[in-house]
Amino acid sequence: MFPEAFKNRITTQEYIDTESLLKALEEPTPVSIRINPSKWNKKPLNGEQVPWCENGYYLPSRPSYTLDPLFHSGCYYPQEASSMFLEQVVLQTAGTLGNIRVLDLCGAPGGKSTHLSDLIGPGSLLIANDVIRTRSVILAETITKWGAGNTLVTQSDPVIFGRLSGYFDIILVDAPCSGEGMFRTEVAIKEWSVENTGHCAERQKRILMDIWPALKENGLLIYSTCTFNPDENEENLKWLISKQEAECIRLDITDFKGITEIEYQGIYGYGFYPGKVRGEGFFISVIRKTGREKMVKVSSHGKSELKPVKSDYIAVARSSDFSEESILKWGDELISVPCGMEEYVYLFHNLNIIKGGTRLFLVKKNDYLPAHDMALSKCLRKDAFPVAQMDLSGAIAYMRRDNFSVDNSSKGWMLLTYKDVNLGFIKNLGNRINNYFPVEWRIRMESSESGIESIIKW
Repeated sequence: MFPEAFKNRITTQEYIDTESLLKALEEPTPVSIRINPSKWNKKPLNGEQVPWCENGYYLPSRPSYTLDPLFHSGCYYPQEASSMFLEQVVLQTAGTLGNIRVLDLCGAPGGKSTHLSDLIGPGSLLIANDVIRTRSVILAETITKWGAGNTLVTQSDPVIFGRLSGYFDIILVDAPCSGEGMFRTEVAIKEWSVENTGHCAERQKRILMDIWPALKENGLLIYSTCTFNPDENEENLKWLISKQEAECIRLDITDFKGITEIEYQGIYGYGFYPGKVRGEGFFISVIRKTGREKMVKVSSHGKSELKPVKSDYIAVARSSDFSEESILKWGDELISVPCGMEEYVYLFHNLNIIKGGTRLFLVKKNDYLPAHDMALSKCLRKDAFPVAQMDLSGAIAYMRRDNFSVDNSSKGWMLLTYKDVNLGFIKNLGNRINNYFPVEWRIRMESSESGIESIIKW
């Protein structure tokens, strides 16, 4: 089942129990989710907490995410359990930092980005990036559903970020790799080759060198992969330290059974191996930049033309808790951005921003059309719009953009909810309902009885 060259190599890695690993890779993939504490405070029925993540839970079986309104509303995200160790990395190395700038360079589909947005809090800025257009669109959707409001989504090459000298306090590089940790899937096995592992290692080196200037002095580079290959893991980080002024940080894993510490010539990495941990294969390490870095001066012009008018501020204040300082008018849209206006304009001129914060309203003459972003934002006020509570079948019909009815006589803009969680907006015209659930997000799966039965129980 597994490539012979792969099996031969892992037998040379002293920290890997080859027999245990290969046996575990033939077993089903563990299922896990991470809950969004700003939207949902319940635990999954029969779920077991992931030891290294406060809001992470293993599930007994894979549910239907597509038919679950709570998934589409950002109450939880299906995330691989091993990768949730990012939480411990941030807490142990940067837990005392406040008001920081963070980059998730290879962010799609969004599990680690949403995790980072929770960990750094509302006063900090996260730039979640993916260089591939289709993946960046998925990333933007995930960020919108999570509703945190402290994140920009970009689609920029790593070398572009290198121009932002000394800008970031933390950079996460979840590097594209040979995927050995995902060998429970046939696709990962078929795509593997010795030649490809070499290509991956070289590409990872280019990425690390490209983004290194963007990390400020004493800043943290968090590096992770989903492979077991030392060329792509500890040896790559040793190479980086030999080229730059940096040091590796050792973590405390005494409270977490099964995680393997890998020590290699001053590099401390942390390996997650199926058979020892309940999760997929994963590697993570932290590097601190000790060399000096000239910090970029954030400056821009023309920000005054983005300033909203008085009626715009009134509309936002009536419906949400966003501060006036975060609001700008971009064309016909009112947006809340997670940084100062001058800084946002600077980033706009240097990066390809595809999601510039939280969309609030589309302004048409004197009419304010609420955006789906705002429906899913934790800053939307509960009394902002009349509410119609939907049952499961009604919620699915709304997200399928099928016909449905609401038990509310209010006309005009309304907010639909499911289990008291916001789904999105409709406009009740009396004789018909206009559905404003995003067309590109529309559910196409048929809502069979068995499918509905398989959604998560709480």
